[in-house]
Amino acid sequence: MEPLNASRVFAPSDRTLPIMLARRAEEFGERPLVTAGEETWTYAQARDAAARFAGDLASAGVAAGDRVALICSNRIEFVQVLLGCAWLGAVLVPVNVASRGAQLQHILSNSGARLLIVERDFIGNLAHVDLSIVALEKIWAIGGSTDVRSGGLTTQPLPPLGKARQAASVRSGDLLAILYTSGTTGPSKGVCCPHAQYFWWGLNTSHLLGLRPGDVLHTTLPLFHTNALNTFFQALLLGIHVVYGKRFSASNFFRALCEHRATVTYLLGAMVPILLAQKLSAEERAHTTRIALAPGVPAKFHEEFTARTGIRLLDGYGSTETNFTIGTTIERQRAGTMGPVFEGFQARVVDEEDNDVADGHPGELILRADAPFAFASGYFGMPEKTVEAWRNLWFHSGDRVVREPDGHFRFIDRLKDAIRRRGENISAFEVEQVLLAHTAVANAAVFAVTSELAEDEVMAAIVLSGGQQVSELDLVKFCEPRLPYFAVPRYIEFVGDLPTTENGKVQKYKLRAQGLSPRTWDRDAVGYKLAR
Repeated sequence: MEPLNASRVFAPSDRTLPIMLARRAEEFGERPLVTAGEETWTYAQARDAAARFAGDLASAGVAAGDRVALICSNRIEFVQVLLGCAWLGAVLVPVNVASRGAQLQHILSNSGARLLIVERDFIGNLAHVDLSIVALEKIWAIGGSTDVRSGGLTTQPLPPLGKARQAASVRSGDLLAILYTSGTTGPSKGVCCPHAQYFWWGLNTSHLLGLRPGDVLHTTLPLFHTNALNTFFQALLLGIHVVYGKRFSASNFFRALCEHRATVTYLLGAMVPILLAQKLSAEERAHTTRIALAPGVPAKFHEEFTARTGIRLLDGYGSTETNFTIGTTIERQRAGTMGPVFEGFQARVVDEEDNDVADGHPGELILRADAPFAFASGYFGMPEKTVEAWRNLWFHSGDRVVREPDGHFRFIDRLKDAIRRRGENISAFEVEQVLLAHTAVANAAVFAVTSELAEDEVMAAIVLSGGQQVSELDLVKFCEPRLPYFAVPRYIEFVGDLPTTENGKVQKYKLRAQGLSPRTWDRDAVGYKLAR
């Protein structure tokens, strides 16, 4: 099936995961749909797993609209929980497996999840979470039960698939998932993603990648992020096969493409220079992969990567709140730009008061969708943040771009105080709150500096309390159990004070401009390895 035909096959009221899955299972029955680890499900098996796990959820008291939190790596149980929630009309809350401490406490509190399903390896993430003040009623463990007794809760093993249940009457505007994306000046925000948003994600991405019958998609990106979650819908809409690798490994990347006979893969930012830094191998040309969706990869790496591997890199723009809104096909792509606005969307570049700026001049990218529910519907439990982001009926991306006279958009930088490292959004605010919890720290400013891989690294400027002493390494060890590993600062510098405005706001642009200095401590330079 051609990607754009899917919009005619699935009427607006049919753009829900239960309807799409049921219809595709009837059409493609025994064709493979999804592989994770050693397990592969056909379209029919995926439909049956959805119906049976929905029965398990219902037996546990979960109802339509309830939230189910999930801490799980790329394994078949992730797909099982996604499909079961959707079939029942419940809402999946996928949580980054590195989340812990205050961030995880906030996600569980804000989402109001009644059930937490957690992979055995990540139960330790709950160590600094007070379960007595959240809405959780049950915890199920994937891979066996581990005793966690907190707030009156004890984990139980994930139940086996039970009796099949009829699909709920889900509407295209109903929530499929709440994905938490790092806040910039506050806690992480839960992005409310309706069913139809992922229909459009799958449809648009399929078109821009030029997907076709017989394709095999392969990604090592984590399913708790929108990029990998989107691949499931690409496969579902086209009747093709998606393979989820456990995690990104530079030494195993091309071997996995060969093993699964992948034709399409997915990369982010620093992954390309990391792969290029590897020694040449025969596997780099033995694969059958023709294209990779690779947003955020610097233009200077495109030609070298394609010449070396034969894989062409497709840029573009999308976010958890929006969709694949800016981009073009590989044949029309122009190096250094994200592409033009894609059909079905509108894009403007504006100043601080939402007035359009002229082509060639930088401003904030704001976006709007033509179809209902093609974008997220807001931030869960944060009405004031929703109004702020969607003010004047346009979604404000917080990204500074330039629109060229020919309609192509070029990314400049982020207006937000957020840091992006190895495909992860990091809230400077959340890192600062952890640092400020240390008794020796009087003030802290966290900001991005550019790494040798042309991406962000986390740096912290620290003002110590009078008379207090602490080493940089001790601060890192303090942060480690309280932050995702990727958010722990690599660089730390002790300073006498922080540059501020007249009203006391830290001027981080001055810190970013200064960057590293001879006094800056580097975690990598001392050889300290973070636990993951």
